[in-house]
Amino acid sequence: MKFFIDFSTSSLNKYGEELCGDKVEFYHDENKFIAVLSDGLGSGVKANILATLTAKIAITMLKEGLPIEDVVDTVIHTLPVCSIRNLAYSTFTIIKVDSDGIAYVAEFDNPSIFFLNDREVKKIEWSTSEINGRKIKESKFELKEKDILVFVSDGVVHAGVGKILNLGWQWDDIQKYLKANTNRNMSSKTVTNLLLGACDQLYMQQPGDDTTVATIKAVTPKKAVLFSGPPIDPNMDQTVVDKIMNVRGKKIVCGGSAGNIVARELDRELKTSFTIIDKDIPPIGYIKGIDLVTEGVLTIRKATGKLEKIKDSTDLKFLYEEDGASKLARMLYEDCTHIKLIIGRAINPAHQNPDFPNELSIKLYVLNELKMVLTSLGKIVEVEFY
Repeated sequence: MKFFIDFSTSSLNKYGEELCGDKVEFYHDENKFIAVLSDGLGSGVKANILATLTAKIAITMLKEGLPIEDVVDTVIHTLPVCSIRNLAYSTFTIIKVDSDGIAYVAEFDNPSIFFLNDREVKKIEWSTSEINGRKIKESKFELKEKDILVFVSDGVVHAGVGKILNLGWQWDDIQKYLKANTNRNMSSKTVTNLLLGACDQLYMQQPGDDTTVATIKAVTPKKAVLFSGPPIDPNMDQTVVDKIMNVRGKKIVCGGSAGNIVARELDRELKTSFTIIDKDIPPIGYIKGIDLVTEGVLTIRKATGKLEKIKDSTDLKFLYEEDGASKLARMLYEDCTHIKLIIGRAINPAHQNPDFPNELSIKLYVLNELKMVLTSLGKIVEVEFY
């Protein structure tokens, strides 16, 4: 794709509800990015079911290239009907970005998206069509680097109703807030947290409606490679190191064996820090030409835990500590969009659980967990085994 889509989303549940009545689904590969935000009728369990069905159906059909008409028709005929209101109702916003940076947006009864470019809010030209009695707004436009699209559920425009504000936070007010408080260098997560935090304050920490913010940002792809574990065949050591050094991006080595292989093949010294930042996380190392050298399984597991916290966190201070796990998590989250994991399959006896067969070593399990978390954060992850 021309751009990588940096994506984030977060929600506030209606006060007193355990489930959110909004649902966001997204999908991306090397050719397209798709996101769907759905808001179910009411709140709680019923709303959650309606929103989840809508988002799942829409994302599945759009992935297969089906037109919006088919998506809307399927959603209308699939949703269960509310026995009280006699409605099968769920609003949605759909955003698709194709490989040349052209964005397509379709909206049904959700607040209009905000299109930001360096603190300027761009006007979007809409066309309206009717599908099975539903009025759908559509638009298509070109994204440029660092353009930001923010799309929200109606809990955002209702923020403050009956408390701080009489009529809630109107669309124009949100537009002015985004214009004044965001800039093109912010990540999608920062923008999402900023807007959702403002809504939480307006609701005085007791949201009167499910409130969801999702943000996408067009950024230049940034690559990284992470090498962990020695190859089964030692003759492949040089091949692996050549692959690492040929990547134009961040180079990360995790594990003592991997570090020794890289240092030996590059004929460079592997130095180890003696500074203990966190007693539960081994110190980092240094190899000239490698951006980060850490211990293996323990550090990767701790880094994975930090990455898992990102989705539900409004403050990412935990990524800015100086231990090896924080450095690893921060580099993978902030400095990379496409990550290649090069995994050696030689088994380290120290990492072996006797209850598992050899191929399910702790090392492979931990690296697979890392891959799944990175994918859930919207990263493109490729794995090579040696």
